Amino acid sequence: MASSMEQASTPSLWRQYRDLSLGVKILVWMALGIALGALLPEWGLVLRPVGDLFIRLLLMAAIPLVFFNLVAGITSLSDISILGKLGVQTFVYYLATTAMALAVGLVIATYFMPGLGFTLTEQVADDIGAVPSVGNIILSLFPENIFKAFVDGNVAQVVVFAIFVGVATLMLPAKPKEDLQGLFAMIAELLRQIVTIILIFAPIGVGALAAATVGEYGPSVFGPMAKFVGTVWFAQTLMVIFYMSLLLFLSRRNPVEWLRQTGSVFATTAATCSSLASLVVAMDVAKRKLGLSERVFTFTLPLGAQLNKDGTAIMLAVVLLFTAQAAGIDFSLVQLLTILLVGLLLSEGSGGIPGGGMVIALIFVKAFNLPLEIAGIVAGIYRLIDMGSTTINVMGDMTWSTILHDREARKLHASSPDQQ
Repeated sequence: MASSMEQASTPSLWRQYRDLSLGVKILVWMALGIALGALLPEWGLVLRPVGDLFIRLLLMAAIPLVFFNLVAGITSLSDISILGKLGVQTFVYYLATTAMALAVGLVIATYFMPGLGFTLTEQVADDIGAVPSVGNIILSLFPENIFKAFVDGNVAQVVVFAIFVGVATLMLPAKPKEDLQGLFAMIAELLRQIVTIILIFAPIGVGALAAATVGEYGPSVFGPMAKFVGTVWFAQTLMVIFYMSLLLFLSRRNPVEWLRQTGSVFATTAATCSSLASLVVAMDVAKRKLGLSERVFTFTLPLGAQLNKDGTAIMLAVVLLFTAQAAGIDFSLVQLLTILLVGLLLSEGSGGIPGGGMVIALIFVKAFNLPLEIAGIVAGIYRLIDMGSTTINVMGDMTWSTILHDREARKLHASSPDQQ
């Protein structure tokens, strides 16, 4: 009798698991996936379609979620000038942190010298494009065909169109404006509910991606490229420390608690290596876990997915210096400043360049007349770098969204009648 009562009072393993938060479940399955990929690589690779299905589900919801959340956030504003203030502050922050990330990558790669003594042997064609101009980057933000922007998943163009729709709605007469505000808010809520359903599948999807990644790329970490990967990861770690310092001093939040609340986002970024797919989870966490204002994160997170590329900037800097060191080339201070400016231009405009980060890295290397053999070397372990790059990119967006929300909340609290 006592034994049965003891069993009844002790929750079953399934109930204990069911009561875990989504972030903890994702981390548990990610750990299981890593273990499976390390011990049974072939089984890890078999699970890749499961992970790919999870990414597809996230991408399915991403673009409409970004559009309607942003429009709903803008149309809820009482003063259109608030949007301008948010935009200027956000743009300055994204530009400054990306420049800092490039500088960190250059300094760390100069200190650790990952390319020293490395022999470049691969041959790569040099028809890989050119550094985009500022004018082309700006033009690429505006869609010629908004339906094509939705089909292609061009976040930047969808964001720009959403801003136009939101501002135009605020300029309408009271009755149609109220009707549209309600409609946009309802559709945004519907899409958030779709995301909630998709995230039920998140732990298994992330676990499958982790198993496939470790199964395919795991041994590469211990090969001759270990120093290169370690240099990138170390520079990325310094950026994480920088973000946590900003949260502590500007937002007055506990960084450890913040990381616990946002853990599911960064598990997703590491597993999917997709800022767009991770954007779905980031917006869900911003609302449900961090309690951020929708008018803040619906603007900062989608815009950051296009403009804030701190992780990509670190990767570009380390790849460039790795190639230069392997080729026995030293850069002067003036050349390093030029590298900083070109890297900033490339990282900010990377969303409009087909082929992803690897193509951007090649354009960067070519811009300084360095050997392009780096492609054949880095391509084999690029996902290991991209996991960190995507995580840093999204962490920068989440950090700024939190800081901006908390600053606005403090201003509102200070100006309330109770505080007078």
